[in-house]
Amino acid sequence: MISENVIAVTSGKGGVGKSTVSVNLALALSRLNKNVAIIDLDIYGFSVPKMLNITDRPKTINNKIIPVGSHGLSVMSTGFMVRGNQPIVWRGPMLGRMIEHFFKDVIWGKLDYVILDMPPGTGDVALDLHHMVPECKEIIVTTPHATATHVAERAGTMAQNTNHEILGVIENMAYFSPPNQDEKYYLFGKGGGEALAQTLDTKILASLPMAVPNEAGEVPTIYDETTNLFNHFNNLALQLDSLLTKKAAIN
Repeated sequence: MISENVIAVTSGKGGVGKSTVSVNLALALSRLNKNVAIIDLDIYGFSVPKMLNITDRPKTINNKIIPVGSHGLSVMSTGFMVRGNQPIVWRGPMLGRMIEHFFKDVIWGKLDYVILDMPPGTGDVALDLHHMVPECKEIIVTTPHATATHVAERAGTMAQNTNHEILGVIENMAYFSPPNQDEKYYLFGKGGGEALAQTLDTKILASLPMAVPNEAGEVPTIYDETTNLFNHFNNLALQLDSLLTKKAAIN
């Protein structure tokens, strides 16, 4: 295994902010002076290169791939292998070979954490990962909406059935607070993340507010210290690092 701490960030359905959570969690762990890689396994819906504004492509040496460095992270994605925004049209066996390629043919170096941005659902990639990296841990991302949590439960159940440890649930877009105000508006309902955590016998790691647009009306994908989510992800990274350090000490 390329690291003792491989964490798959997964969800039952798309549109819940799984990739945003993956990228910003990886960045927050990097701010703790950890060596962090992020692997974009959402092969059909890859977005990590765009989110990190990466224009470089990986280089090779002795038939091995050197991951792209960006924002202090080591990054691999199928997005590096296509031109522009061309779609990837592969059948199931190709997906498994690509996962193996990312794990065995890339020069990663010493890593403290590997964050896997998974495709939504319980398809081929999730199944291949369960067999290829049995020690992988999982974080389930959902919104509070009942439909999102209902579908996310399946991803959590798959993790349980394949003996992947669930570290917890992240409830994304849990509420909206206008700038400089304490009021919380629960636009997608309330309590769905907590209910999902109880169903999966785990805990809520974070309830993340919705991002506030900047003055240009844009919602950032990377949360820096000027955003309302910067401290939320710093706290999440500290919590996970403490949790996994304690588990390593016990083992």
